[in-house]
Amino acid sequence: MHIALFGATGGTGQQVLAQALEQGHSVAALARKPSKLAATEGLETVPGDVLDRAAVKTCVSGADTVICVLGSHGGKEPIEARGTERILEAMQEADVRRILVVTSLGVGDSRDQIPFPFRLVMNLTLKRILAAKEEQERLIKASGLDWTIIRPGGLTDGPKTGTYRSGLDRSLKAGRIARADVADFVLRQLTDATFLRRTPAVT
Repeated sequence: MHIALFGATGGTGQQVLAQALEQGHSVAALARKPSKLAATEGLETVPGDVLDRAAVKTCVSGADTVICVLGSHGGKEPIEARGTERILEAMQEADVRRILVVTSLGVGDSRDQIPFPFRLVMNLTLKRILAAKEEQERLIKASGLDWTIIRPGGLTDGPKTGTYRSGLDRSLKAGRIARADVADFVLRQLTDATFLRRTPAVT
């Protein structure tokens, strides 16, 4: 399968990229700094920014599936919503239907799946990023495409374990999960329509 990947240089994106290539998929990955992605068989690095329509269009062209793991850091302006808007536009133009997007538990109707003390901290420190993710999810749901929004708990850099919980049950609470396990769950959705147009938690 040919995947267009956005957010490939981030922590979760690196895991998605590595595991996708290990599984034999080909990947076109957009990168503002292409030097961050080592030349690897099966990888096409597309130089550019996710707000650059031409670069996004190039990355999406010929894809079977789009995977979006955009993230924001520190005091920078969140790009989740604006970047996703560009991706959705390119998908509509190229007639690419399937998109897998990683947001976060605590977004949308998963707010109560975050323990109350952590919810307060998130509201204080991540307010702009959460607002961007809320808008990101709204755009995806309104796109008419074949989407799955994956909402992980607290991300760590541990190894892939394969022993995580996932699903739509609102009793699933945000706990720590390795980015490698999130990537594993994301890639499983390539051939599984269980969560088509749904918002599963993974934790």
